[in-house]
Amino acid sequence: MSRRSASRALAVVTDSTAYLPRAELGRHRITEVPLTVVIEGRALEDGTPEAARRLERALGRHGSVTTSRPNPEVFAATYDKLAAAGAREIVSLHLSAEISGTRDAALLAAREAPVPVRVVDTRMVAMGLGFAVLAAAGVAEAGGTAEEAEAAAVERTTSTRALFCVDTLEHLRRGGRIGAARALLGSALAVKPILELADGRIEMLDRVRTTNRAVARLEELVVEHAGDRPVDIAIHHLAAAERAEQLGARLRERLNAPAPPHISEVGAVLGAHTGPGLLGAVVAPR
Repeated sequence: MSRRSASRALAVVTDSTAYLPRAELGRHRITEVPLTVVIEGRALEDGTPEAARRLERALGRHGSVTTSRPNPEVFAATYDKLAAAGAREIVSLHLSAEISGTRDAALLAAREAPVPVRVVDTRMVAMGLGFAVLAAAGVAEAGGTAEEAEAAAVERTTSTRALFCVDTLEHLRRGGRIGAARALLGSALAVKPILELADGRIEMLDRVRTTNRAVARLEELVVEHAGDRPVDIAIHHLAAAERAEQLGARLRERLNAPAPPHISEVGAVLGAHTGPGLLGAVVAPR
């Protein structure tokens, strides 16, 4: 858990599903509040090595895995600490409210905060959220307001596209993140689904027959969306590091990407809903 304070007027808060590197959190004075994953009865903070290890074992033996939002009290303590450190207002940016109650917990805490808190549902997750948070942090560093930071974050997400493929839809079905009918369709046809986070909801975009075709289709969709524009790219995976590195290298060659792709394994909260084999790409035009 990161509990970094900010001496500037505007503090920026997000949650652990942004998957921002620790160095970026520190450099931009971003405070991260972790979600919780409950693995076979044990509650753990998202993003910890222990949570990752236990998730891998639990998924391998079909153990019980659930996730939960942070308690409003955790957000309240975070907002209090930032205000005590000198923040005069706070912008708190979170994963889509369509797939988590994290935004609602932040709203409850914001009502009693000692300084104004602007809570933002980015309608994104992973680095789709992360790139929006970095946009808000840039406004804070420039001396901007929470309203301006929210506008910058929303503008970033408007053109951002988050795509992913999974080995099976079963984990998403169990967690209620995709309809049972769609999950059954994918299983019955033995296909690899291509999914997209569209307006905060997980939607099936395409279906192909093999993992290799799924990765190729994912790559083409990213390239089509990026076009010739300069873009930031993030590649996420769960137990698919080699495929993630290969996809990142190919996209770096094909796209106008000023910075190398951000490649990371997702934490236990998202991993619990996708299962091993996840491969995702976030493309964010600048």
